[in-house]
Amino acid sequence: MRRPLPLLALSIALGFSSLGSPLALANNLAAQASDAPAAKRNLRATYTKYEYQIPMRDGVKLFTAVYVPKDSSRTYPFLMQRTPYSAGVQAQGELRYGVDWFPESIGPSREFEDAGYIFVKQDVRGRFMSEGKWQEMTPHGKAKRQAGEGEESQDMHDTVEWLLKNVPNHNGKVGIHGISYPGFYTAASIIDSHPAIKAASPQAPIADLYMGDDSYHGGAFMLAANFDFYAAFTEAPNPTPLPKTRAGFDYGTTDGYDFFLKRLTLPNILATMTAEQRALLVPTIEHDTYDEFWQSRAIGPRMKNVKAAVLTVGGWFDAEDPQGPFTTYGAIEKQNPGIQNSLVMGPWVHGGWARGEGARLGHVSFDSKTSEYFRKELQFPFFEQHLKGVKPAAGVAEVTAFETGSNVWRRYTAWPPVQAKPLTLYFGPNGKLEWKQPAATAGAAYDEYLADPRKPVPFIAYPATGVPQEYMVSDQRFAATRPDVLVYQSEVLEEDVTLAGPVTPKLFVSTTGTDADWVVKLIDVYPAAYPEAPHERKGSDVPVPTLEMGGYQQLVRGNPLRGKFRNSFEKPAPFTPGKVEAVNFDIGQVNHTFRRGHRIMVQVQSSWFPLVDLNPQTFTHIPKARPEDFQKATQRVYRAPGTASGVQVLVLPR
Repeated sequence: MRRPLPLLALSIALGFSSLGSPLALANNLAAQASDAPAAKRNLRATYTKYEYQIPMRDGVKLFTAVYVPKDSSRTYPFLMQRTPYSAGVQAQGELRYGVDWFPESIGPSREFEDAGYIFVKQDVRGRFMSEGKWQEMTPHGKAKRQAGEGEESQDMHDTVEWLLKNVPNHNGKVGIHGISYPGFYTAASIIDSHPAIKAASPQAPIADLYMGDDSYHGGAFMLAANFDFYAAFTEAPNPTPLPKTRAGFDYGTTDGYDFFLKRLTLPNILATMTAEQRALLVPTIEHDTYDEFWQSRAIGPRMKNVKAAVLTVGGWFDAEDPQGPFTTYGAIEKQNPGIQNSLVMGPWVHGGWARGEGARLGHVSFDSKTSEYFRKELQFPFFEQHLKGVKPAAGVAEVTAFETGSNVWRRYTAWPPVQAKPLTLYFGPNGKLEWKQPAATAGAAYDEYLADPRKPVPFIAYPATGVPQEYMVSDQRFAATRPDVLVYQSEVLEEDVTLAGPVTPKLFVSTTGTDADWVVKLIDVYPAAYPEAPHERKGSDVPVPTLEMGGYQQLVRGNPLRGKFRNSFEKPAPFTPGKVEAVNFDIGQVNHTFRRGHRIMVQVQSSWFPLVDLNPQTFTHIPKARPEDFQKATQRVYRAPGTASGVQVLVLPR
């Protein structure tokens, strides 16, 4: 989610995705238990802090904190972050402003603090100490603006102009970076970019809240994460009264599944929140089609006239913004020929590359300190090259991608890799998964299950609130045994199979209802005997026994499609009960090797709760659905010649 990284020091250090109950925090801590926070350092000894109200072209002033090296014997580039989560400092449990308050760190990593930069952090328009009107995912090129509204690239341009004129000892070059929402501001700030901006790194950037980032996946609302986020991320007067503390939503239970299921409908769920907590959440729920509300906020088509070198960063296991890095990188590549534009994808959760080692997630090991590698070998040399002219030992590739499964870094000239070829894994009888279409049989040419929205399939096997980050690689054996989950599995692989690119289910389905969700999960099934030492997820309030990895069903990628959007995200259409229809959709990108001795598995189901909100399975406006709208339905997935369901993948040759 667009989580407030700067607002909670504990979140920065430990990688919490949801800021809800202590249980949610414990779950997220456990997901990266090996990632320890760095020791504190005394930044006062080497930097002096200044605070400014920088005027924009319309007279609105933006609060900006500037940290300048005390050593004035040389010049430094600016390295900036623009954020809606506060440019203040968390100290003594409260948010504080003032030149006497210093954060524990001010750069993307320690290397930057040691090398010397002028660090700049700014409250974006309408947030905390900045004046003006804040807009969710600020539309670019808006025809009419309300008083106080602005545009991010213009605000960045005006800020850069002011910094160049008013802050001494700079070298005339500016870089910008940010993770999650600050990643969006990084991308939006380099449209029609100021010529002094030489380098930009949008990391886990939100690109389109409806098309695969925080709010909707496949037209289905991402319930648990959005509920947690907006319960704490609210509109506030500016300047914000200080000191300010931040509290998450009190569920009154450790079980989010039970909390949401008891309330069932979105109106009932919203009723548990205060008016302040609902204010920003309600529009995201009510706009449940891809209408102008979302289209005006999509950054991809507006990424034009970018002059800076760009390093876009994302994580394969980012539960919040998995699509944003690909959309941002692709849009810049298409619309700005000739600039350096690179993509880095690693085995990380949301922002996981910015902290800790990145050696494992939950029970899954990556065999190396991937986060440290990124910070030292990719991120730091990128900014040093473009802001200081330091020639790197090895240039950043067009695409640098960590290949999970085999656990190695790969360098590609494009994404998806040009050598990857499309193949389809077809569903066969008796739960088989094969590279060839099934032959005609005398028996039933479909598999079916009864989907009951009052008994939905959970997305994790243990009680928790929020969205534990490790769910992206969690063991799926709990789901494989449910009667409302279809399971298709390959034979034991005789050689490695590497997938690189989008995973695209191509299904033929029918339902006895008039709407249905289709959740497809791609899974790596480990051999029964596996040498990985048992790993206990420590720190959780939920008892989690030591887990033997033999037979582990690791989620590689999963996502839903809300069936009414099978033809258009703008114009939903009901199913005709019993009619066989094609349902094709994209569940996301992977770079994963299924190793020899493993199996490939696909699971199909019609709920994934409460990660995704419930589909009533009747064609209705779900934000206003009533309890009586929620009906059982029999779902069929067909596998006969002519209606052969499967999953299309891009396979790299060995």
